[in-house]
Amino acid sequence: MQTVYLLVPLVCLVPAIIAGLFGWKIGRVATHLLAISGVALACGLSVWVFLDVLAGNEFNGTVYAWGVTGGIPLEMGFLIDRLTATMMVVVTFVSLMVHIYTVGYMREDPGYQRFFSYIALFTFAMLMLVMSNNFLQLFFGWEAVGLVSYLLIGFWFQKESAIAANLKAFLVNRVGDLGFLLGIALVLMHFGSLDYAAVFASAPHLAGQNVELFAGHGWDLMTVITILLFIGAMGKSAQVPLHVWLPDSMEGPTPISALIHAATMVTAGIYMVARMSPLFELSEVTLNVVMVIGSLTAFFMALVGLVQTDIKRVVAYSTLSQLGYMTVALGASAYSAAIFHLATHAFFKALLFLAAGSVIIALHHQQDMRKMGGLRRAMPWTWLTAWIGTLALVGIPPFAGFFSKDAIIEAVQLSQLGASGIALVAVTAGVFVTSLYSFRLLFLVFHGRTRMDEKTRDHAQESPWVVTLPLVLLAIPSVIVGFLYLEPMVFGNFFGEAIQVAPAHDVLGRLAEEYHGKRGSDLLLAFLWHGVQGLPFLFAVAGLIVAWFLYLEKPDLPGVIHKRLGFFSRILEHKYGFDEFNRFVFAGGARRLGGLLWKIGDVRIIDGGLVNGSARLVGWVSAAVRQVQSGFVYHYAFAMIIGLFVLLTLFLKL
Repeated sequence: MQTVYLLVPLVCLVPAIIAGLFGWKIGRVATHLLAISGVALACGLSVWVFLDVLAGNEFNGTVYAWGVTGGIPLEMGFLIDRLTATMMVVVTFVSLMVHIYTVGYMREDPGYQRFFSYIALFTFAMLMLVMSNNFLQLFFGWEAVGLVSYLLIGFWFQKESAIAANLKAFLVNRVGDLGFLLGIALVLMHFGSLDYAAVFASAPHLAGQNVELFAGHGWDLMTVITILLFIGAMGKSAQVPLHVWLPDSMEGPTPISALIHAATMVTAGIYMVARMSPLFELSEVTLNVVMVIGSLTAFFMALVGLVQTDIKRVVAYSTLSQLGYMTVALGASAYSAAIFHLATHAFFKALLFLAAGSVIIALHHQQDMRKMGGLRRAMPWTWLTAWIGTLALVGIPPFAGFFSKDAIIEAVQLSQLGASGIALVAVTAGVFVTSLYSFRLLFLVFHGRTRMDEKTRDHAQESPWVVTLPLVLLAIPSVIVGFLYLEPMVFGNFFGEAIQVAPAHDVLGRLAEEYHGKRGSDLLLAFLWHGVQGLPFLFAVAGLIVAWFLYLEKPDLPGVIHKRLGFFSRILEHKYGFDEFNRFVFAGGARRLGGLLWKIGDVRIIDGGLVNGSARLVGWVSAAVRQVQSGFVYHYAFAMIIGLFVLLTLFLKL
């Protein structure tokens, strides 16, 4: 099986290299066939690995030793357990759907081969990240994902907005990655190893140990390490305040929006925290911080989605909000529920992004929802799958998102941490906001009167099968995954030793007790019945009703509300001023600091003092000496007399 493990990422890497170096020569068809075949093989092998792991065959070992430094081995190794296998299946399946979809979406793009090279390389990087068994390889995959996302967001490099977006993503992620790297450095310093197994085994023995970051001030070692690691997760998984890069990443082509925001880059931080559960469980301070950050992201980013008019940006802010839900689950120690929601979200969010792309294709790359409407009859498959994705996102039973989102909300309700109160309010209220902006998108795009010009309306039609097939294939798990994995992932010990929870934090264990040991269909029915009686379900239905009333029955009313709430609307339109703050404080501050250093250091000290100052000194000395060389004999005689007088004076003193 070790050969199979190695093949999974390599069959994605090889097509990426061939497409990148020789795509111009082998042509478009050969390029996409090669890339799709490679990812399809990776997906098939991942399913094989998943089934093998379910049968009890796990693996943790070194594949290749890079070297040894200071007695620390630098190795590439794989940790194949249930958590890894789940991530492998999710990543490769969604990536395969995106690869197929790309054939239709990018068919006229001159960078066709380059795009396939990038997305195959992206899949390889994410697989290396989730399959790693040590912090070094984790960091390699972490940075590789960030690098390829930079290339993909700025894929249309002729657009200034795309270049600004990929630079923004790169810089913001560097902030998070600095914290991540410092966390890994502290792990190496205090544990003396980069291997997961060794670090996790030693962690309980170092619990309670202090580290002095500043002289005389002790900090709990586990709190410092886990907060630094979580800062890395905040960057990758776009948590407030390091979320600002993700909405702007919509400048990239739609297929990569689906890949980045559904199954790969943004889920890397969620996966990493779940993998590091043995460390995070040793610091309640960190768990509270994680829960608060997730709560702020879940609710306040959902509000911004209400005022967006770009179809892709609405889905992007939805991603931010759902990542907040996963982060809240991590803070509540409901790691299994977070991974469950990660998996369901990957399917329905990829579906929604690709459905948005299908609409964009049909409308000749029009993305403004105010210029759409009435597309239901022209695009029946896109309309149907978009409805399925929306129902799953909102959490309407029996769609997949209902099971994972309700599990998170109930877990937070049972948490005894200090931040659980604010988290419960945020995730519960967020259900209504999510429902409102999601159905707003559906009604503005597919229902009501058409707002397109006549030419666009006459040519609007369903996308080709290479676009609609991935939509249908993603719609299937968006419906059934919740049924299949609610019991093992939320109420069972599906992930085994991969996730460790302290008894005091075991909210999912307490949740299972509330269902009195029910199993199978009895558990599903009990969970459904409990869900439809709960406040989150009522909020979801209320969001649907309000959206129907505002955008179908009274389509002029939203404009009136927008004017009446002008101040709050402007706050949301400016996204709480994060971009303005970053431009003024960080970008502007860096420019002002640079200008100050230029004026003082460059102009005054270097140019004015060292360069021009030395030139002026030489000129002054030359001018003084030039006065002595007058050419008159009596001047020279006078100088000789003065000189003789000075010498005699010195001689007599000596």
